[in-house]
Amino acid sequence: MSSRYKIIITPFAEKYYIKKFNKKYKNAWMVTREALVKQLQNIDVLFKRSIAEIIVASGNIKICKLEFSVAGTRVSRHASGNRYIISINEITNEISILLVYHKNDLKKGNETEQWKKLIRNNFVEYKNFI
Repeated sequence: MSSRYKIIITPFAEKYYIKKFNKKYKNAWMVTREALVKQLQNIDVLFKRSIAEIIVASGNIKICKLEFSVAGTRVSRHASGNRYIISINEITNEISILLVYHKNDLKKGNETEQWKKLIRNNFVEYKNFI
């Protein structure tokens, strides 16, 4: 993978759970959001540190899941319950943030199946991918 990516936050991610994070955490969310974007620009480091997990890979596209904590909360990434789903396009060097959520935002049951369903239903390009 290349060492520098353009980061795109999808309208779907903005409309749904990012809006909730912004309302709940205000300035702390803005700091967190900037940090997430900066980290993603050099995603190779996140893979080396096992922060990013590849869920599906096919050709030059990868769908990955990552955990994060909100700035100032003093809670670890894992314990926070906050996650985000990205797609990496190695041809265009773009990373799209598809979904940002807290695990309680999703219905009870299998968390992975829940977010995969959201991605399939809201991103036509990934409908048959995951």
